[in-house]
Amino acid sequence: MNNLQIEIDNGSGFCFGVTTAIKKAEEELAKGSTLYCLGDIVHNGMECERLRKMGLITINHDELAQLHDAKVLLRAHGEPPTTYELARKNNIEIIDATCPVVLQLQKRIKMQFEQESEQHSAGSTQIVIFGKNGHAEVLGLVGQTQGEAIVVEEFEDVKALDFTRDIYLYSQTTKSLDGFHRIIDYIKSHIAPTATFRSFDTICRQVANRMPNISQFAARHDLILFVCGRKSSNGKVLFNECLRVNPNSHLIEGPEEIHPEWLKNISTVGICGATSTPKWLMEQCRDAILEL
Repeated sequence: MNNLQIEIDNGSGFCFGVTTAIKKAEEELAKGSTLYCLGDIVHNGMECERLRKMGLITINHDELAQLHDAKVLLRAHGEPPTTYELARKNNIEIIDATCPVVLQLQKRIKMQFEQESEQHSAGSTQIVIFGKNGHAEVLGLVGQTQGEAIVVEEFEDVKALDFTRDIYLYSQTTKSLDGFHRIIDYIKSHIAPTATFRSFDTICRQVANRMPNISQFAARHDLILFVCGRKSSNGKVLFNECLRVNPNSHLIEGPEEIHPEWLKNISTVGICGATSTPKWLMEQCRDAILEL
């Protein structure tokens, strides 16, 4: 046990979008102003709790509708246009921490939608988003099309598209590249010769590159502790990759979930996490193992 080696994955931890959002929140709170955040700033309970202690108040959309003359932070996931309209109406100052990658994607989808609306009759084009239904980022993207975009969550969903009509395919920034390419291949082989199909790879490379990196990391260790909030969709994808490479992988939300029996007869532990996992939490897990 004494010579147990523990490595924290360098590539794990907040992506720059989340880092920026948290920095903006901390800066505002340091000024002593009352700051609300629309939805959890990051899908990680412990980081949300840390910011709550600093004064950040998390609200939902219903509560936002009741709010007037206040400051509200929009997190990295982005929001649909209706949120900005509501803020204007209620005299709410927006601190916009939407990730630049997401913002760019929102603009592209909005432009595409407006272009199609001008040029074609309603319903002739399908704007399709490969993403998780109801996910904050996806709601923001669908909002750019006045709710008309079709969300494809699983590979099976793609079969329900109308292949006689044009299809423009985008992706939520944190989806897997493999899943995206599988959908592209299916559409390509089923699209009618009279219809147009275009796909736009809008997957964030900072996230996509974590897949190959995390598999190499998981292969290097006897035991993998994947630290992540259970709500994180990107965490699920990365954890499954760890599990595929190394069956001795466990998903934990924090140090209190570490079982001492996992540490028996092993010489190396790898600690990694999602784009929503703070570095300090992975370090706490390392310290807990050293104490055990």
